[in-house]
Amino acid sequence: MRATRFEFEKRFWIICAIYFAGFFLSVFDHTPFIAALRHLIAPSITAGSADAERFARIIILLGSPLVFLAAGLRTWAAAYLRTEVVHDTAQHAEALVADVPFRCTRNPLYLTNIPMAAGIGVLASRSGFIFLVLANWIFVYRLIFREEESLLKNQGASYQAYCRAVPRFWPALKPRVPSGNLRPEWGQAFAGESFIWIFGLAVLLVAITLRPLAALIAFPLGFLAHFLITRRIQKQ
Repeated sequence: MRATRFEFEKRFWIICAIYFAGFFLSVFDHTPFIAALRHLIAPSITAGSADAERFARIIILLGSPLVFLAAGLRTWAAAYLRTEVVHDTAQHAEALVADVPFRCTRNPLYLTNIPMAAGIGVLASRSGFIFLVLANWIFVYRLIFREEESLLKNQGASYQAYCRAVPRFWPALKPRVPSGNLRPEWGQAFAGESFIWIFGLAVLLVAITLRPLAALIAFPLGFLAHFLITRRIQKQ
């Protein structure tokens, strides 16, 4: 079940491919997720009406906080783990980070893939939404299993103790291990995760305007920010 080395090194592009496939499913499934949800919980609302537009705006507005939640948690984790490690294609197992939020979940960065997929997925078709959430879930678990194997090999008993105390994925309500000695570096964290904040802004703009063009502009800007900023941080 663990990911291959190729999958780990190309994880960013594989996740991009998952999103592309999720939205491409609209070619075969012409029912938007929002329309399917509207038929399920408010069948009296007719398509094209003012109430249908209001319903769509509400659902997309509920999606944008999920993306912002993912951005915030990723920024929090990157402040301790460092952007050059978070976005490195190489696997790092030489040190164990156990500062917040790693005191509540062992994989806060991978955890963010689920709310982000759900938040962006509201713009997809009904099958696209399901695919985005499930495919991200399955893929990040494969990545987790690979990292766990490497960390166990390099950290041994200390990592075993950490695993016994801290949940693998879904976070505990309270920290499970003592705080470490790392000090957060928020500047590089916000810079490195700026593309996720831009994605959240893109979903919010679609909710406000109900125009997909807002996302078509904002999402490429997010990718551009990712490549320019992370490359600069890694060089430094």
